[in-house]
Amino acid sequence: MRNRINTGSRATIPVARLASAPASPLICLPFAGAGPSFFKEWIPLASSLELIVLEFPGREKRFLEEPYRDVAQAIAGVLPEVLELIGKHKSVIIFGHSLGAVLAYELSHSLAAQDVQVEHLVVSGSPGPWTPRERRATGLDDDEFIGRVCEFAGYDHPALNDVELRDMLLPLLRADVAMHENYDPPEGRLLQVPITSVRGTHDELVSSEEAAQWRNATTMPFQLFEIPGGHMYLTQTPQILLQLIEGLRRLPAAASEYSAAWGEEEQ
Repeated sequence: MRNRINTGSRATIPVARLASAPASPLICLPFAGAGPSFFKEWIPLASSLELIVLEFPGREKRFLEEPYRDVAQAIAGVLPEVLELIGKHKSVIIFGHSLGAVLAYELSHSLAAQDVQVEHLVVSGSPGPWTPRERRATGLDDDEFIGRVCEFAGYDHPALNDVELRDMLLPLLRADVAMHENYDPPEGRLLQVPITSVRGTHDELVSSEEAAQWRNATTMPFQLFEIPGGHMYLTQTPQILLQLIEGLRRLPAAASEYSAAWGEEEQ
């Protein structure tokens, strides 16, 4: 079963019931090529969430640093910062889109090992963590690489059409794509964390069946939601995604009620 979110049903979201709850930290992991500034625009849209945006090497203020090319090494590198930023919070929510989804998955395992409760893992635009891409961009020449990445994303970022900006962005983008395409998680690891998988209704890169593979990554409840748009739906309608994440803070027993409130359910 998947839950298709209709933009017209947003008024039914029970945000008012969250007003008295303390803000939950929402840790945001970047998709390929993204920096913290992308997520900082979400701050005024998420009233009941305290956004924690990680800045990985190779982007924005850390532009001159060598980017990571391995998911496990990337999470090991940022874990001390994450623990410091979490502070005294008893639990966190973790979100990641595409590359960010597998980073979020690894971070969830690492935080669990540190006795930090992950309240919810929200993965977006991603098949199950063990499912490799059939078509890869790693190893292609610059023009082919950019064409393949734009094909994956479903849109053409204006910066990639500027020669100087493209040359600046390519090393990070290549490192991120290689990190994603070469990710090979250990077998047999299950999270004891509720997982919600989200995809755009017209995502041509990740099918509903692939997005649903995340149900096999946890021993806890799983939900699949679809939001109008393509693979990069979150660049157009972040408010819908954030309202969905805010709603996940409700008690697990109310999850089915919440899902039904967002839109029609499809078998």
